[in-house]
Amino acid sequence: MNRAAKPIDVLVLGLGNELLTDDGAGVHVIRMLQKEPSPEGVLAAEIGTGILHAQHLLEQAVQVIAVDAVQAGDEPGAVYRFDLDQVPLKQPASLHDVGIAGLMQLIPKSDRPEVTVVGIEPEKIDFGMELSPAVQAAVPGVVSIVKKMIASILSRRAVCCAGCKSDSSLRLRCFLSATD
Repeated sequence: MNRAAKPIDVLVLGLGNELLTDDGAGVHVIRMLQKEPSPEGVLAAEIGTGILHAQHLLEQAVQVIAVDAVQAGDEPGAVYRFDLDQVPLKQPASLHDVGIAGLMQLIPKSDRPEVTVVGIEPEKIDFGMELSPAVQAAVPGVVSIVKKMIASILSRRAVCCAGCKSDSSLRLRCFLSATD
């Protein structure tokens, strides 16, 4: 895949199982984000548990923001932000267990985007479609954080590429170096 052909500047993925209460936090965040139009070059996609179906999007993306429930031991509703490469990769038992980190290993290195995870500490993961009060209260704040991240990424791209020629491959290299 040649990302210069038609890149997605920022891909925002909503991950998790909405049938398991707080595990669906990422899906709820994406739905809230999708209520407003996205800036040009930004795609907000509700992926849920179908991460393998998102491979083609990841291969087109320059930068990815993945929103998901993350159990890290803090209070329910706590929000985390980290780079995906900070997460130890565990071997999935089957393709059903492949998460975004595993999917990145299936993508050629030259096509891998930079991935930042925004996680929400769940209160409960059980059958049901309603978020717990703590996670529900955190969702608007996460939406705000994601919007600020998008604006920052697009701002860096605009500043970096202001002096570039109209050659899209040159602009892409310039943008990638500006995100380091």
